[in-house]
Amino acid sequence: MTRPTWRHALRRTPFYLVVALIAAYALLPFVWAISTSLKSENELFGPAMLLPSEPTVRHYVNVLSSGAFMRSLANSVLVSGGGVFVALTAGSFAAYALGRLRFRGKGAMLYAVLAMTMFPQISVLSGLYENVRDLGIYGTQAALIFSYPLFTLPFAAWVLTTFFRGLPREIEEAAVVDGATTAQIFGRILLPLTVPALVTTGLLTFIVSWNEYLFALSFTITNPNAQTVPVAIAQFTGVVEQQEPIAEIMAAAMIVTLPLVILVLLFQQRIAAGLTAGSVKG
Repeated sequence: MTRPTWRHALRRTPFYLVVALIAAYALLPFVWAISTSLKSENELFGPAMLLPSEPTVRHYVNVLSSGAFMRSLANSVLVSGGGVFVALTAGSFAAYALGRLRFRGKGAMLYAVLAMTMFPQISVLSGLYENVRDLGIYGTQAALIFSYPLFTLPFAAWVLTTFFRGLPREIEEAAVVDGATTAQIFGRILLPLTVPALVTTGLLTFIVSWNEYLFALSFTITNPNAQTVPVAIAQFTGVVEQQEPIAEIMAAAMIVTLPLVILVLLFQQRIAAGLTAGSVKG
């Protein structure tokens, strides 16, 4: 006998309530930030309200008309994109070796890569600062591109190793029979099969680099022209003297978040495929 629809819906009600509470908890700060960015100066310092009574986009205009902010936005794109390129390029080679090749000490090396992701940034800042100064790239975007793979590369190598390990060995064996070299197997056969994993890993490392603050502040504090958006937002002073730039900061945060949302929407199918690739060995 088919269970009545109303009874089935009643039994599912607690589940939907829990989902609604989690969604509200996760989205409320984002909604509040959007609301704050649209409020006038009087509403900002008046009684708290979720929705502005007279929405204005003046704060977005102020942010987008700031040459310093637009320059920092371009710096973030350059630095994050460069960091992702380095992490995926070196990480895919490391993942192929750790996931497909046999050599002594591979397990210890894999756990060493994992251990590198556990070090706090502040613990390596002083040593990395000396390296950046010795290379003569302090105060430039190159300093951030050089330093970001310190925490994105181990993550990329660890995640991609799982995907390379999950690829069927029959494909590689057939290529060897046909006379393919190791470089050809990696570049023409295995690497294209890991595109979903590369997209997923690249997007995650891009988000980490995009939001990074400590290295960006430490290595560009003497050169505002090389600063990224997290540093630029933290140093907002307002468009008039003695202004509390709360709304401008919220508007800038929404503008900075928009590229990440667009990337997720564009690559959501590949992200979903990448999250499940390698979970079942072929």
